[in-house]
Amino acid sequence: MILPSSRPAHIRGGGGARRAAVGPGWSNDRMAGFWWGLLGSSSLLIGAGLVLWRTPSRRLTGLIMAFGAGVLISAVAYDLVEDASRSANGWVLLAGLAAGALTFYVGDLLIDRRGGRDRKRSTGVQAEGSGSAIALGTVLDGIPESVVLGSTLVGGGGVSVAVLAAVFISNLPEAMSATVGLRQAGTSTARLALLWGGTTLVSAVAAGVGYAVLGTADPVTIAVVQAFAAGALLTMLVDTMIPEASEFGGPVTGLVTVLGFATAFGLSALG
Repeated sequence: MILPSSRPAHIRGGGGARRAAVGPGWSNDRMAGFWWGLLGSSSLLIGAGLVLWRTPSRRLTGLIMAFGAGVLISAVAYDLVEDASRSANGWVLLAGLAAGALTFYVGDLLIDRRGGRDRKRSTGVQAEGSGSAIALGTVLDGIPESVVLGSTLVGGGGVSVAVLAAVFISNLPEAMSATVGLRQAGTSTARLALLWGGTTLVSAVAAGVGYAVLGTADPVTIAVVQAFAAGALLTMLVDTMIPEASEFGGPVTGLVTVLGFATAFGLSALG
């Protein structure tokens, strides 16, 4: 399922090929990616705001995290890897997956060593870390999914509802969990607003850049980027979302994760 894009003329042909765009200048197209990215990442601010209004229980936070993890797993499987497999062979996809996973792993490892470990935990362990590393790690977590969101506009058909929903829904529990922990660690409301506001803006820019850069790319290049993002997202899931969900969600965590998966799959199938 897709929503209309402001880009009027990139028409997807057979095998993923695209015809030349006609109509308004490409700068307007770039902004379309930015605005969709801003919408998808706005749930970071919503999640943080909910916690500042009323702190949820750890079990509720864990279950919301489990639902978000299921949504992202579905988006990776059906809206990234499956879509990429139509334009590139298996070896190319495997290379992209491996590169994305290793890139995120190395970046995350460096951030962890600088004090950004457990940045999205709800237990307050962030007090032992570095504020700048936590902020940098939070931004790192959001870039792959934002680039993917922007890339779904390529072809002129509009943004993918499934990917948009995956980004929006998964960002909500991430921000809630991290905000609970950061508040317990003594982070001020002003710093929280700066952290999530900055992350939201960077994510929107990443979506805009993804759309602008990939708008003229060939189908194989887009497939490699999708596989790269899929590898990074799966690594991020296991590192930051699933541990929180498993620890605090209780016995129904697996069921809620499947519910999130099924919800995203349903949105994708409607398209």
